[in-house]
Amino acid sequence: MAGTEQELAAFVREALQRGASRDEIDRALASAGWPAKDVAEALAHYAEVDFPLPVPRPPTRSYLSARDAFLYLVLFTALGLSAYYLGNLIFQLINMAFPDAASPAASGRWSDDRIRWAVAMLIVSFPLYLYLAYKTEREIAADPQKLRSGVRKWLTYITLFVASMIILGDLVVLVDRFLAGELTIRIGLKILTVAVISGAIFLYYLRSASRGEVET
Repeated sequence: MAGTEQELAAFVREALQRGASRDEIDRALASAGWPAKDVAEALAHYAEVDFPLPVPRPPTRSYLSARDAFLYLVLFTALGLSAYYLGNLIFQLINMAFPDAASPAASGRWSDDRIRWAVAMLIVSFPLYLYLAYKTEREIAADPQKLRSGVRKWLTYITLFVASMIILGDLVVLVDRFLAGELTIRIGLKILTVAVISGAIFLYYLRSASRGEVET
C-alpha cells in the first residue's frame, strides 16, 4: 500500500483497538477530508465481531468456482430471455390495440402463435430467473465472499453495458421518429416498453454492482 493508505490503515486499527465505533471513525476521517470509499475499504479489512482486538478479514481475492459460473450463466440467460419475450409480448398486444392503418398487412403479422410462444417462454424463463436470483442472494448472505466472484462481476457489467446501449438506441430512435414526424402512439408505446424493461434491469444491476464494490 502507498504511504497514505498505510497511515489510514494504522489509524483505523488503533482507533478500533481503543474502542471507537465504526461510525465515530467514519465521521472523524470524513471531517479530515478522507474519501468515503477509502474509509469504507479500510474499515472493511476488519470483521464486525465481538472481540477485544480488531479481527482482520481474509485477504481479498477473486472468488471463482465452476458451480457459480454455471449458476450465473443460467441466471443471466434466463434474465435475457425473460426481458426479450416480455417486450415481444407487449409489442404484440400494442399491435393488436393500435393496428397500422397505413399497412394493414404489416400490422397483422402478430399472431396467436407469437403470443403463445412469448407466454410459454416467460412461464419457463422468468420463474427460473427468480429462483436463481433468490438462491444466489441467499448464498451471498451466508457467504459475502461470493460477491467477489469474477463471473458475477463480469456478467453484471456486461448486462449493464447491454442495457445502457439499448436505452441509448431507444433514445436515438425516439429522436429520429420525432424529427421525421412519425412519432405515433404505437411507436411511442413500443419505445416506452423497451425503455422501461431495459431501464429497470440497468438500475437493479447498477445497484448490485455498487453493492459488490463496497462490500468487497
